Amino acid sequence: MAKPFDLTGRIVLVTGAGGGLGKHIARCFAEAGANVVINDLNLDAAAGVAEELTQGGFTVLALGGDVTDADSVDVMFKTIESHFGSVDTVVANATGRQISEPIENLDWDYYQSMVDFFIKSPYLLSKRALPSMKASGFGRIINIASEVFAEGANVSSAYTAAKGGEIGFTRSLSTEVSSSGITVNAVAPGFIPVERHSHLPKEVFDGYLATVPAGRFGTPADIGWAAVFLASQEAGFITGETIHVNGGRTPS
Repeated sequence: MAKPFDLTGRIVLVTGAGGGLGKHIARCFAEAGANVVINDLNLDAAAGVAEELTQGGFTVLALGGDVTDADSVDVMFKTIESHFGSVDTVVANATGRQISEPIENLDWDYYQSMVDFFIKSPYLLSKRALPSMKASGFGRIINIASEVFAEGANVSSAYTAAKGGEIGFTRSLSTEVSSSGITVNAVAPGFIPVERHSHLPKEVFDGYLATVPAGRFGTPADIGWAAVFLASQEAGFITGETIHVNGGRTPS
């Protein structure tokens, strides 16, 4: 009998996995037994993560590629298919630069960049992955969303709007493809400190932590294992959901 949440033999694409949350999500999938494709716009970063995981005995592939560009996504999938086979699990994690500024300080180009990362990219990845998922009668699409939509984050209108769109996309697509054995869900992290947050002052960390009922910061692995759960056979009757992983902060 297989162990619960065992992903042995699965082919998992994690985007934006050259660092931050993506790197740790990729590691969790590798530890669960999957063949993991580590995508990042920065191929060197992806290769570094792949080397680290390979040294740990895991089966991985590093791929550069812009997940907001249709041709790039197609090339990436063709490479995966020739190396491992058809992708059965997509984790859309890639993100762009996030700016906390009043709306008067934001131009439409920045709004568009948020739409591209959090709506266009999941759309391109899903559209490319779905034919083989439908053919096999199995698939998992997991979008990494954020708590900001539920809480209406201050001075974060572009990011929050795009994340809201991503959650809506997740919900609607789930109903469209569920009869094909495919689930579509989102994981919505709270503030999970990673490398890109190292410049923030201590008061930012202290202020956020004071609002977390669990009394601690989440770790990147908390997000990774939530995604592994949603990818598992055992989670096959869960679809269209957004699971908040934030220690209880989410408003009811």
